Amino acid sequence: MLKFYLWRVKHIQHKHFVLFLSLIIGLLSGFAAVIIKNSVHFIQQLLATGFTQNIHNYLYFIFPLVGLLLTVTLIKYIIRRPVGHGIPGVLYAISKKNSIIKAFSTYASIITSALTVGFGGSVGLEGPTVSTGGALASNLGRFLKLDYKTITLLIGCGVVGAMSGIFNAPIAALVFALEVFMFDLTLTSMIPFLMASVTAALTSRMMLGDNVLFDIQIKDVFLTSDVPFYILLGIFTGLISVYFNKMFWFIEDLFDKLNNPFLKLLVGGTLLGILIFFIPPLYGEGFVTIKMLFSGNYTSIVNNSLLYNFQDNTLIMWGLLFAWMFFKVIASALTFGAGGVGGVFAPSLFVGASGGFVFAKTLNYLGLTNLSESNFTLVGMAGLIAGVLHAPLTSLFLIAEITSGYELIIPLMITATIAYLTSKYFVPHSIYNMQLAKRGELITRHKDKAVLTLMNLKTEVEKDFNIIKLESTLGDLVKVVSISKRNLFPVVDEEGILRGVITLDDIREIMFKPEMYNDVKIESLMVQPRDFINLGDSMDVVMEKFSKSNAWNLPVLENDRYVGFVSKSKLFNAYRKMLINFSEE
Repeated sequence: MLKFYLWRVKHIQHKHFVLFLSLIIGLLSGFAAVIIKNSVHFIQQLLATGFTQNIHNYLYFIFPLVGLLLTVTLIKYIIRRPVGHGIPGVLYAISKKNSIIKAFSTYASIITSALTVGFGGSVGLEGPTVSTGGALASNLGRFLKLDYKTITLLIGCGVVGAMSGIFNAPIAALVFALEVFMFDLTLTSMIPFLMASVTAALTSRMMLGDNVLFDIQIKDVFLTSDVPFYILLGIFTGLISVYFNKMFWFIEDLFDKLNNPFLKLLVGGTLLGILIFFIPPLYGEGFVTIKMLFSGNYTSIVNNSLLYNFQDNTLIMWGLLFAWMFFKVIASALTFGAGGVGGVFAPSLFVGASGGFVFAKTLNYLGLTNLSESNFTLVGMAGLIAGVLHAPLTSLFLIAEITSGYELIIPLMITATIAYLTSKYFVPHSIYNMQLAKRGELITRHKDKAVLTLMNLKTEVEKDFNIIKLESTLGDLVKVVSISKRNLFPVVDEEGILRGVITLDDIREIMFKPEMYNDVKIESLMVQPRDFINLGDSMDVVMEKFSKSNAWNLPVLENDRYVGFVSKSKLFNAYRKMLINFSEE
């Protein structure tokens, strides 16, 4: 390895080597997309054979529970590590783990998500594919002994390649990396991202065909007179996005209160099976349903279900479609809560397509206008992506690419923008970022906060301060002062709990009076620090405490026990170094 490193440094410029790696990562990410799609298709085909239609309908209740059981068992007893939800995990690795993603993530997400979705889990595959692409990039970078900044760039290539491969949308994949992962768009990153995206798209096309996701051609032209209705659609899909985010996290919080993973599995899997048994379109990703809505053949979605007899009742069908938007969110949250692995991109597309179709169909039925139901179905998908993921540019480029044209770019821009603004007003963070934002671990476009997020408090704690016991005297303190290089002394009790601090200035007038050494107790000399820092505080909180207290040194505690001190000057030096590295082209 050392010989290769020396040869590479001597013969290949770093930027050229990164471009070569971006091609490799694009190729691997494309393969990952192909493997995960084919695995799900194989499982679903396997489950669909050997049963009569009636029996197969009843198995809709059993399949999701079986898939979740296999997933949870695999994670608990074979992988033995949490797999996570894909995209949030990659975001966390970038912000708090120095872009280190464990090697098991290169295969764990593929296997577990294939079992989850193949058996009917109501989630998508984009999150696990992104997790796999990011893990491949991280581990390749670490194997080649690359620095943090280069590994992060390669993870961006993995993200772009995964999205490009799974959706056959190379431009949308690039925009997704910029919007959701907050990568800076510079010449250093843009060219590798483009190369990874194109390579992954070509790989998936060669193995899956030209239409990886949809085979959709826009049938109706955009009419300027429909603009007011696209504005209303933006508000409508924005409000649905708010419901999506809040309901998703509400159900997640409920499952977090259950400590036993198999109890979560039993509750979530059973409820999910009941939902899918009565509403078969909730099975899996839901792309078949989206295609039916786009083609106008919406009554076919109740085929082979208990709702088949209502197929000819228009009002009931619209009511069912409207209700299914809300049930899809619940089904997705139940899948995750029960231990399933997947993504929320596909559920967002499902809900958006249903919302756009119902919106147009309702207005047409009331005789208020004559809208293109297929166009509103497509634009509704963009509205949900913009609202749920807070990624308006990704939404419009994705729909434009999967329809092979930009005829709807104006309504896409209108609806996506309004849906995003509506959702952002009520929900400040996207569904991907919510957990990280709550913990103060989210990288943002605010460079100051981004740098603070990347800093690690534990590495900045200074522990070379001499400790004074609470029961000590002034004489004991003078002995410590004589050998100390510091002018600040923490006072702790027998259990190591910080009781106060003493500075050299506090004792300067009496430290040379031997007659006071035995009589003056430390407890009478110590003062309380202006503030204190918990070892688990984010750097944002730490800097705020320094600002409010106007102190130069603050004690660091862990469970009330003294750990060390953090100095403002050392933090500023560390911040400057991180900022230089963060901003460097």
